[in-house]
Amino acid sequence: MSEPISSSLPTRASGPGGVAGPGGVARVRPARDLAGTVRVPGDKSISHRAAMLAAAAGGRVTLEGYAPGRDAASTLACLAALGVAVTRPAADRVVVEGPGIDGWQAPAAPLDAGNSGTTMRLLLGLLATRPFAATLTGDASLCRRPMGRVVEPLRRMGAQIEGRDGGRRAPLRVRGGALRGIHHDSPVASAQVKSALLLAGLFAEGRTSVREPALSRDHTERMLPLFGVPVRRDDLTVAVEGGRPLRAPARVSIPGDPSAAAFYLAAAVLCPGSRVVVPGVGVNPTRIGFLEVLEAMGARIRMRIRDEAASPAGDGPTGPVGEPVADLIAEASDLRAVAVGGELIPRLLDEIPILAVLATQARGTTRIRDAAELRVKETDRLRALAEELRRLGARVDEHPDGLDVHGPTPLRGAACDARGDHRMAMALAVAGLAADGETAIVGAACAAVSDPDFFVNLRRLGAAVDGPDDAAADAVRATGTAADGAIQPEGSASP
Repeated sequence: MSEPISSSLPTRASGPGGVAGPGGVARVRPARDLAGTVRVPGDKSISHRAAMLAAAAGGRVTLEGYAPGRDAASTLACLAALGVAVTRPAADRVVVEGPGIDGWQAPAAPLDAGNSGTTMRLLLGLLATRPFAATLTGDASLCRRPMGRVVEPLRRMGAQIEGRDGGRRAPLRVRGGALRGIHHDSPVASAQVKSALLLAGLFAEGRTSVREPALSRDHTERMLPLFGVPVRRDDLTVAVEGGRPLRAPARVSIPGDPSAAAFYLAAAVLCPGSRVVVPGVGVNPTRIGFLEVLEAMGARIRMRIRDEAASPAGDGPTGPVGEPVADLIAEASDLRAVAVGGELIPRLLDEIPILAVLATQARGTTRIRDAAELRVKETDRLRALAEELRRLGARVDEHPDGLDVHGPTPLRGAACDARGDHRMAMALAVAGLAADGETAIVGAACAAVSDPDFFVNLRRLGAAVDGPDDAAADAVRATGTAADGAIQPEGSASP
């Protein structure tokens, strides 16, 4: 049965980082001999982009493998508030239907992006092209995160954007229309900045181009041809021409999320006697920096590419998103320290929390640099990692742009705080599998932001994990958002 998406996410009590709290406690004990196959959620980054492009193109588009977590649900709720018909026949399937971006309506209330920076920044690019006013907001954590890097170039294109701190912090009020294309030299390698400008450029006059200091995730560039838009790339510069009509496919298939896979692979590497398979994972070259680092550390990891998934976009009514897909296999391994920095960082930024956990068990000192961007995520991840891993007995030195992690160091169970950050919750859980005694993670339910099945999957692999609240996790798996979430039963009023 299809269920209509509500036009806004509910107001929720905030815990650490502004995420619904307190979020339950997970208790993790040492593990060995983890074994089995784990299917990870659809790629969150690709899900956001597929939903927005489908809504902008118009017609009826089915998104297969749509990410089940709260962040991706925030995008759907915002689109519904703009008058797009969005239904969810299953937890991993979404149908987007509407007249296209010219039929979007001014929202009756602020659009709530929840904790999702991707929702806010990319949707800001599309709203900058619309001739009506809209306000974008989010939870306390998101409203602290920097938005000026997107707002400034959109203003140069002609959008009127106001917000806190001169438009550098949400809530942001945007009124757009009649944009002109620009060239933007981005000071940071940011897929969100690049994508927001390219999406705005689709409906601007002339050419819009973005140059990065290093290649960030290129999901937007890979997906645009599936929607009939040619993309030009010249080294680190990518460009689109405005005014080309979007043409939506009937169906889009979304591969598994490599950032979600990283935690299961790491658990297999750390726990003696373990072997874990994660099938159907997207292995976009801009996303496999973590796999490359694992290999450099001496981890036993293999990648089986699925040839049929690598076909070019736009091959008929059902098109892939231009992404290579593979099955990943990881086994228990002895690790050695590595140095990580420079152009590699944008390709594994989300995996640095779990990389730091692995480094505690590697021989030597692992040095992570050029990762200051982690200080403006859901929490200050560099500080959080240093402080929480020290609770477990790790030897970690914090630097302005990174960490030094000394190993191998025996970990011991302790009480830790996820700090409202889903990747911290999952990284600490994996650390607990390698620690002596019991590790208690406060606020662990925030893992559902990106992987509602995370703790259930650990148990299926043989890990001794209690909690967090399984009822809440079941609700997230069923609906794609929190238990008090954004999907209403069929027959309720449509937005």
